[in-house]
Amino acid sequence: MKQKLAVLAGLVACAAALAPVAASAKDTQLNVYNWSDYIAKDTIPNFTKQSGVQVKYDNYDSDDTLQAKLLTGNSGYDIVVPTSNYAGKQIAAGIFAPLDKSKLPNLKYLDPDLMKLVEGADPGNKYTVPWAYGTTGLGYNVTKAQQLLGSGVALDSWDILFKPENISKLKACGVSVLDAPDQMFAAALHYIGKDPMSTNPADYRAALAMLKKIRPYIRQFNSSGYINDLVGGDICFAYGWSGDVVIAKHRAVDAKKSFKIEYYIPKGGAPVWFDVMAIPKDAKNKDAALEWINYIETPQVHAAITNTVYYPSANAEARKYVDKDVANDPAVYPPQDVVKTLFLLKPLPPEIQRLQTRLWTEFKSGR
Repeated sequence: MKQKLAVLAGLVACAAALAPVAASAKDTQLNVYNWSDYIAKDTIPNFTKQSGVQVKYDNYDSDDTLQAKLLTGNSGYDIVVPTSNYAGKQIAAGIFAPLDKSKLPNLKYLDPDLMKLVEGADPGNKYTVPWAYGTTGLGYNVTKAQQLLGSGVALDSWDILFKPENISKLKACGVSVLDAPDQMFAAALHYIGKDPMSTNPADYRAALAMLKKIRPYIRQFNSSGYINDLVGGDICFAYGWSGDVVIAKHRAVDAKKSFKIEYYIPKGGAPVWFDVMAIPKDAKNKDAALEWINYIETPQVHAAITNTVYYPSANAEARKYVDKDVANDPAVYPPQDVVKTLFLLKPLPPEIQRLQTRLWTEFKSGR
């Protein structure tokens, strides 16, 4: 869940903080599969410089794409970065190798409270280490949206998305929602007063009934391209990931656009999620994979990623090196009173996952 191209000066100075994990002499390439637009410009070159390991870095734009590849049993990757609720399912399926934490000394920098949250998907944090975390909420071309919604309308309300009388006003300038059933159903269930992680099929059908009322006003289901669409003025509203919308905001400023883009965490609660690094059991280069994880958890390295993609990490020490304007942005680091309202996406039973998929297909088709 990710983007931009600036990096913390002096990144090379962090080499002393790394505890090397020797890669096999035969395996000098690391295959990484991660979300698009989710890394700093110099992250990979500096890793190669320090380790001697070349990195093949591929991207995907949905957890389902990653999961399909993992379930083949021969993914070809040494590091993958699923969202924690998907990682929980994959751990249960025996897809990942347990981490040798003796080779990961930089785990000492991780925030224990955040790691407890991640334990909801990975008990004991045996298989995963957070790459980043974020929220899912409402992104606007504020200039256009306010013109259509009228002044005085609260942009930090789920009512904008889920009430037809509101979202219909934004149809003309373009409405985008994530192509992610887990994200949409969690928010919809929360909005109608149900448990966002409900296991009751009736709750999902009630959520679908509400969602169908807003379907005519949705232009696209998109989990990556909506960033450029916001910047280009092709859409004015996106149900999207926090860092993506903040990236769009900064790109619009850099491009001297005449409009303003902002991200809002809806009052009353919104999804929070973690994307986590894991090593598939069939990974060919587990030593280099461990070295990569330890490198990423170097505070200066993770700070450079946050400064680039506007997603915070679970690395408490890294925040010291994050640019002040980023560290003080509530869209990136939500204040504590907001954090208390967030709900974590967790693994759901297989039958509920299948139901979600069926209902999502029905919703998208407009039937």
